[in-house]
Amino acid sequence: MVTVWTAPNNQPQTVNAATKTYTFGTDVTYPPFEFANKHNVYVGIDIDLIRAIAKEEGFKVKVKELGFNTAVQSLEAGQIDGVIAGMNITPERKAKFAMSDSYYPSGIVFASKSGSNIKSMKDLRGKRVAIKTGTAAADYANSVKKKYGFNTVTFDDSDNMYQDVTTGNSAACVDDKPVIQYAMATGVKLHIISKPAQTGGYGIALPKSQQHKLLVKINQGLKKLKANGKYDQIINKYVGNGTTKSQAKKNKQSQDSNNSFMGLLKSNWGTLMGGLGKTIELTLVGIIGATIIGILIGLVGVIPNPWAQGAANVFIYIFRGLPLMVLALFIYTGIPSLIGTKIPAFIAGVVTLTLNEGAYTAAFVKGGMQAVDAGQMEAARSLGLPWGKAMRRVIMPQGIRIMIPSFVNQFIITLKDTSILSVLGLLELTQMGKIIIARNMEGFKIWTMVALIYLVIITVLTWISNWVQKKYRA
Repeated sequence: MVTVWTAPNNQPQTVNAATKTYTFGTDVTYPPFEFANKHNVYVGIDIDLIRAIAKEEGFKVKVKELGFNTAVQSLEAGQIDGVIAGMNITPERKAKFAMSDSYYPSGIVFASKSGSNIKSMKDLRGKRVAIKTGTAAADYANSVKKKYGFNTVTFDDSDNMYQDVTTGNSAACVDDKPVIQYAMATGVKLHIISKPAQTGGYGIALPKSQQHKLLVKINQGLKKLKANGKYDQIINKYVGNGTTKSQAKKNKQSQDSNNSFMGLLKSNWGTLMGGLGKTIELTLVGIIGATIIGILIGLVGVIPNPWAQGAANVFIYIFRGLPLMVLALFIYTGIPSLIGTKIPAFIAGVVTLTLNEGAYTAAFVKGGMQAVDAGQMEAARSLGLPWGKAMRRVIMPQGIRIMIPSFVNQFIITLKDTSILSVLGLLELTQMGKIIIARNMEGFKIWTMVALIYLVIITVLTWISNWVQKKYRA
């Protein structure tokens, strides 16, 4: 809001100014701080808190569910304006980002499988401890592993970390106390074996450039919420009085009412289909781009010119050799940090698929052209056809027949490769599976559903592939 003076009475009037919107990245699997409830609406302490602060301070906020590591990298690259994701305030992070005042006390604890003989940290000697990548808990575990004589194994999400403990592969896991309590309250068979360590606080991370602007607003808003009681309401809504029993009572409001396979499928069907829709959209756009790029590069690779062939070979070598995840993160977080321009996650995902799958397409297009008997080109040229017309009229029709199975197989591969793009925060089928599991911890059942959906789609594509090949050969 701004105040202006207007004629003729020269009285002050308040008018609406353009409200600034800030984008905050968050995790997708860190309940009770951020998760999707049974209606698949994002909720949690962090989500409610940043929205309440924005309301108090008169700005708008957009929350992007990216995952912790991607959120931090996106902030560094300038893709988002801040991160609120259960982020511990540490000297290292304060040196890199502008960190807000603490909004929740943190305390790292170790937990082992219920009923196991692991009762304290001393029992971990010679054992394996599961940690989650990029977290302060993981850093703490690595800092004390020599003292207690354990080894660590890293996971990208909490569910897999907990499963590794409950199945007996790891002796314990480590995380912040309210997060482990949420898992226990949801039914994960764990028990805490240590007192909270490295106690500190969670903060909101911003670029250093916002230290004297947005940071001031956030700290002011946080103080107002604590003063007017709204902060306590948000905390009590998700953790109650802080005990596991209290959290279990609160969690029932967000959980699926029926945790049987069919009950979970019914309650999450719309969410899974939404993820499948995004997967198919990425696949279709990606395969179109890959086909265009692949055909062009493949044809360049058979031009009787060493420079053209070399350029095609370099393209194929680079983009077929790079791991898809590395390429995706380079495009989404690496390039924006160089050019200073944001790249939407969907565009980054499509470009990633286009380049990676296009390199594979170029390789089999080039191979298909070269597989045609060399005598066919010689015969066409002897009849007076130019090289280009000979390619179009004689070589390409025969090469396409050879390439048809590879084109369909590449479509299937592209469909499966979209799952890797969940690292960009795209809400495709795999990412939706992670989000659902973060709420109910039913990893086996949800991943079975996701696997069956993929198998059905791939089976249909395989049938289409076989039909096209028979039709073309006929």
